[in-house]
Amino acid sequence: MVSDKQLSYEAVLDGMGQGVLIFDSHDRLVADNLAARNMLGADLKLIRASGWKAAAALFNTRITDSEATAEAAREQAQASARPVRFHIYRAGEYFPCWVAAVHGAVGDSFTMVTLEVPDWSALTELMDRFRDEVEHSATATQGHTSLILKSMKVLKKGETVEQMGKRIGGFVQLIATHAHRIERLMALFQRLEEVRTGTLVALVHDEQRKINLNDFIEDFIEGLDEITLLDPESEDQDYRSRITTTIPDNLYVYASTRRLTAVLHDLLRNAIMYSLKATPVFIIAQPSPQGQGVQIDVVDEGYGIRAKEAERVFSPFERSRQPQIIGEFGYGLSLYLCKYEIEAMDGKIWFQSEEGVGTTFSFKLPLWREEFASSSSSQR
Repeated sequence: MVSDKQLSYEAVLDGMGQGVLIFDSHDRLVADNLAARNMLGADLKLIRASGWKAAAALFNTRITDSEATAEAAREQAQASARPVRFHIYRAGEYFPCWVAAVHGAVGDSFTMVTLEVPDWSALTELMDRFRDEVEHSATATQGHTSLILKSMKVLKKGETVEQMGKRIGGFVQLIATHAHRIERLMALFQRLEEVRTGTLVALVHDEQRKINLNDFIEDFIEGLDEITLLDPESEDQDYRSRITTTIPDNLYVYASTRRLTAVLHDLLRNAIMYSLKATPVFIIAQPSPQGQGVQIDVVDEGYGIRAKEAERVFSPFERSRQPQIIGEFGYGLSLYLCKYEIEAMDGKIWFQSEEGVGTTFSFKLPLWREEFASSSSSQR
């Protein structure tokens, strides 16, 4: 066991990657660490002089919602005795933060704020990918359009109208593919932006409702006819006939329909893309043994994930190097976002896979309970 002489709490604080500020019961700043000093710079002098009042004013810059202020988060933390998440705007970025009420050995009450240093490498790479995708799509679409116009003006020697129509149809399909990829990339960008700005959790909690899972999945499957789930370059297939669902009646979850739809789209897309078109895909739901949650499994009999690549599954822009997977178009970002969105709904996600046998992605969501009704009402 490490003794007090060997290790001081100041050294522990300075060794943390997150910025830490601690205020006493009189709102005076009594401790800070190296990361906080680096993040706040000269503003820390003002906080040291004026305490929590100055910190709150700094934290609330560009925060217009009174329920999203540092003071509101602090009050919630003091009332619930649990850390409360909020965010601050600084140097053009939103930083995710936590505030917690901490009680000393002799009954003193302290407020501890931790400031996280966000890693925007995923967003930077997405922006680079988006720029490249748009430039490529714009150039390709311009070229395809020119060829279509030329084809309509001049009929090739010996070519029938039907043959010309088929050739033009091929160009139109390429244009549709580019448009679909840009649309999908924009949707990913929007989801990632909610993670970057620290607004995802608040948005999801505002959206969470009581959902009859059986009805939801039935509507979800029917809605697949109205979207382009797979990349247009993928081989045409009747993938709906491959999907089998097993959902008990009267099973209710507390979730956001929008986020749940996005997650299932992503998991189902992967299950279909990374398996032979004759193999089945299952969506199975069941209450967890503890009775507090609902587990949903998306099961395929596809290529599987190599054990050595398992750690990369939920990392941004990471894709398996297996030939069958690399051959399909994708950005390697959807599972990264699914993890954030499921955790924002107070759930968790994991998977089991065996190469050449198949993969099961499982996630758990809260089982609906009556106390959620009052919580939902108070959020509106």
